[in-house]
Amino acid sequence: MQNIKKISLIAIILMAILSFSNLLGLKIAGLAVVVGVVFFFVHKVSEKQPFEGSGLDIGAIRINFKDKSIWFWMALPIIMDAVAIGISKLLLPEYIDHVLARTEAFVSFNKVLILIIQLAFLALGEEIAWRAFFQKQLNKALPIIPTLLVSSLLFAIGHFNQGDAVIVLYDVFFVFINSVLYGIIFYKTNNAWMSAISHFAANLFSIIILVFQ
Repeated sequence: MQNIKKISLIAIILMAILSFSNLLGLKIAGLAVVVGVVFFFVHKVSEKQPFEGSGLDIGAIRINFKDKSIWFWMALPIIMDAVAIGISKLLLPEYIDHVLARTEAFVSFNKVLILIIQLAFLALGEEIAWRAFFQKQLNKALPIIPTLLVSSLLFAIGHFNQGDAVIVLYDVFFVFINSVLYGIIFYKTNNAWMSAISHFAANLFSIIILVFQ
């Protein structure tokens, strides 16, 4: 038990370091997701934990959706993306090019089906890593509010892309807000599938608006 706690702590620290690497222009922050996913399953296997209650329970999705209040939280990231894009069209048109430049390394805009699959895998991977592993482990040591703030700050920094300071801060701010919302969804459901569905829907909405407008 002590060994798995130490391993989880090392993984959390490594994820934080990898997130900050973006600020140095190293472009390896995405590896934090790989670390989080790997150690989620390492932790699960080490504790012989079934998927039920692990934070990745696909069978609980139907039950989670019966709670109508969760629909509100799952819709909020889409609303926040709409707000971000709407304001940017009026005041910061460069924001759109900045977001596309940040995402083009991970997704292909050429074929819709491939794009959807890529967005789905990215959303699920990030939610397993940052919510089912990082947030859940950190929440064992910290109350939920500081846990949400710390995990979301690291998540947002991991999405940092160099550019005009105002555009970069604007982008990181909305990534941070949405990360908090995904964290709340996970906290309420203990299910990364739910936060991943919300994450995927918000990303798909944004891409449709930004690319296919």
